[in-house]
Amino acid sequence: MKAIGYLQSLPIEHPESLVDLELPPPAPGPRDLLVRVSAVSVNPVDTKVRRSRAPQPGQPEVLGWDAVGTVEALGEAVEGFAVGDRVYYAGAINRPGSNAELQVVDHRIAAHAPRSLPDAEAAGLPLTAITAWELLFDRLGVPEGGGAGQSLLVIGAAGGVGSVLVQLARQLTQLRVIGTASRPETQAWVRELGAHAVIDHGQPLRPQLVAAGVAEVAFVASLSHTEQHWTGLIDAAAPQGRVGIIDDLSGPVDVMQLKRKALSLHWEMMFTRPMFGTADVAAQGRLLARVAALVDQGRLRSTVSERLQPIDAAQLRRAHALVESGRMRGKVVLGGGFGTPGA
Repeated sequence: MKAIGYLQSLPIEHPESLVDLELPPPAPGPRDLLVRVSAVSVNPVDTKVRRSRAPQPGQPEVLGWDAVGTVEALGEAVEGFAVGDRVYYAGAINRPGSNAELQVVDHRIAAHAPRSLPDAEAAGLPLTAITAWELLFDRLGVPEGGGAGQSLLVIGAAGGVGSVLVQLARQLTQLRVIGTASRPETQAWVRELGAHAVIDHGQPLRPQLVAAGVAEVAFVASLSHTEQHWTGLIDAAAPQGRVGIIDDLSGPVDVMQLKRKALSLHWEMMFTRPMFGTADVAAQGRLLARVAALVDQGRLRSTVSERLQPIDAAQLRRAHALVESGRMRGKVVLGGGFGTPGA
């Protein structure tokens, strides 16, 4: 099968940072779907793993944690799916990724893809939707339909996760949603997604919140550069508030600053459930089914802003470079079928 991977960790500008490959097809385990992949997207985790995870000698690493495709075969313990079903999922970080024509994925973390979206648009949703959903409802503990009289501050709201989180908070809670973005085009994007107010995370947060009529926020979702915003987000948080983060900190933060306000800190990592095979791993498949239903009802929209094709090493290098630029709005996806190795 055709695939894209790497044999050594290299800067994305290097022509061998991602290369076209021909690999043996995988076989599904008892709980797996064998999926023929038709579209993928690229997330920050793809670039981080490429830069930090060295492959075993002679064994290429295949990345990719978002996919849409068609089920070609089922493991003996699979329930709820049939050959020919169109599915979407984010997969598991400890298994081969979606940058291949065929992939195996635990059926419990997959769902039927939104009927109203083409493959490339749907491929932009799984990882960011799972992350945003788990962060809002599981980590920060906001109940569906709840949050009346409270506010949520989303730092980095124009990115992939933020673009979904703003929508989920508006559609499924009564929270007042304030997003941060630093450029006119990203600020406009966040407003389009439904934020009640947008402020600039390049400026002090608290004065801007007060100017927007928000004295303090009960919930903070910090999605990017948390160490840079740490003091400001603590200042903005209400006593006994909750702070959720997803990014890899590039510098230390002083957790003792949380004590005076009795703030709680919550990490979100959407790979935890599949990586550890937790008892509630099937929650990811269920929430993806809910997201698909919300999309088909017109309540959630795709957050794709860049579309590339075909799925080959050259286009995947372009996508990684876009993500690494730190200036992405929403998501970048690849579709149009897999290119030919060596072409």
